[in-house]
Amino acid sequence: MTAELDGCVIVSGMPGAGKSTIVDRAARLLPKAARVGGDEVNMMIRSGAVGWMAEPAAEALRQDELCNRNMCALASNFVDFGFTVLMDTVLADRAELDFFLALLSPRPVRLVVLAPGIDVCKARNAARPPDHQFDFDGYERLDADMRREFADLAWWFDTSAQTPDDTARQLVAEAT
Repeated sequence: MTAELDGCVIVSGMPGAGKSTIVDRAARLLPKAARVGGDEVNMMIRSGAVGWMAEPAAEALRQDELCNRNMCALASNFVDFGFTVLMDTVLADRAELDFFLALLSPRPVRLVVLAPGIDVCKARNAARPPDHQFDFDGYERLDADMRREFADLAWWFDTSAQTPDDTARQLVAEAT
């Protein structure tokens, strides 16, 4: 597949939606693409890390902002050098999306939300190795928030019955 796609595609969804897997596979379908993952950017902090929604809450929010800023700076650099960027992260609300859009401006940005359903996300998260599981109990709230905030702004992919390769191909086909 040699589809042309410029700018950034932000792929969001709940923990266990398949963001990292899909973004990695979709990037490999494009002629010149980079993956910028929120988890990997967060893991650059080698000491003093405070996870998303962890305590102390003020530091967790500060580090989440730092991750978002770093993701956007890295994505901007790749785009400016001719790469399509596929970003995977959990965007919780419109304010966070607007923050990304401002930092990525004037580059084109598309938003895709992977939405296989709460039960599928919980099962996928539970099936991960323990060191890759995300300690999260807010699926219902996050799902409702994302649906309310991004209903008319994103492409929504119900991936519950698709393979990761099928979803990656759909993402590339629909975003080009």
